[in-house]
Amino acid sequence: MKSTKLNIQNNKGHKLQAYLELPANQKPNYYAVFAHCFTCSSTLSAVKNISRALTNHGFGVVRFDFTGLGRSEGEFAESYFSANVADLIAVSNYLENNYQAPSLLIGHSLGGAAVIVAASKLDNIKAIATIGAPATVDHVTHLFSHGIDEVKEKGEVEINIGGRPFKINQEFVEDFGKTNLPEITKNLRKPLLIMHAPFDTVVGIENAHKLYHNAHHPKSFVSLDQADHLLSKGRDSKYAGNMIGAWVQRYFEPKDNDMLSTEGEQLVGHLNLLEDNFTTSIQTKKHNFIADEPESVGGDDFGPSPYDYLSAGLAACTVMTLKLYAERKKWDLQEVYAYITYSKKHSDDLMLDIEKPTRMDHLQKRLKFVGNLDDSQKQRLKEIASKCPVHKTLQKEVIIDTELV
Repeated sequence: MKSTKLNIQNNKGHKLQAYLELPANQKPNYYAVFAHCFTCSSTLSAVKNISRALTNHGFGVVRFDFTGLGRSEGEFAESYFSANVADLIAVSNYLENNYQAPSLLIGHSLGGAAVIVAASKLDNIKAIATIGAPATVDHVTHLFSHGIDEVKEKGEVEINIGGRPFKINQEFVEDFGKTNLPEITKNLRKPLLIMHAPFDTVVGIENAHKLYHNAHHPKSFVSLDQADHLLSKGRDSKYAGNMIGAWVQRYFEPKDNDMLSTEGEQLVGHLNLLEDNFTTSIQTKKHNFIADEPESVGGDDFGPSPYDYLSAGLAACTVMTLKLYAERKKWDLQEVYAYITYSKKHSDDLMLDIEKPTRMDHLQKRLKFVGNLDDSQKQRLKEIASKCPVHKTLQKEVIIDTELV
């Protein structure tokens, strides 16, 4: 995934630091904006994982720091709720003027409340996804309730939230009571996906229930089982990102995603060595998927390995070929399983009589047929299994031309 740093000016003249994540082919079908949680930043691992997962579904995603947080300009006291909404609108306008108007808003925790409000003000937003979002904006005031009385006396005080010091003022405190989120949610009338962990100890699951009750259809709920509020486990945040990417396709018109200029079948693999381990994005013209290495060899196991995909290609081609053959013969083949195992074996173990014994690539193919077939039919299907195009390609000498672009 390609990441580009952006500086976006908000309505108060502050520069918001943002990052644009693009699909491997650099040509997103749609754009999305991600709003992080209260006192968080766009560099939170969950934010990055969700954004990058969405790029595998053809999205360009902007994640940014709200005013006074992360590397954005301004003070935290200026990062009250309505200012967060204004920042979202500023980022949306920037995308519309420089790339393409975003169609999807995603918000985590209080950022979820902010995207609901921003979506009510932006006609270009077609769908919204929230993660661990509160049902009311003032839900977060308990985090700084110890400083509210002092703010009334002094006008501005320094408080401690999560072990970090922040300055707040009267405007900051009062702003959290000005937005009627339940009413805005009722009037939203846009597709809404609500994601929440049942055991969230920061924003309880009852908030998801209230949001769902207030929203009109189309609305959906997905449980983030066993996840914590910050989705600190990579598996949880990647799951959330992929779930959003799959869910939103129901509401967006499908688009052909033009790939990089190549010959023959179009496919691109991309790995950002500065940000990822072995996790690789793979895109064909219409499909996106992930490759990785298992943890045993230093990978994160977020997807099949390259040799898994090689075996998968052989298995898929085999069962498809057998389907066509059985249909042509009008045989009662109802199901077929192709079990593939790849390994390195010595030629002596394979009983091969060759001039120079050596270790070789070995693919074991085991077939299982379901249907009313006699032994001769099964034997013939076994023979046909070796004639599938991928099988024959793997047995031939393959010419691979490599060039720089």
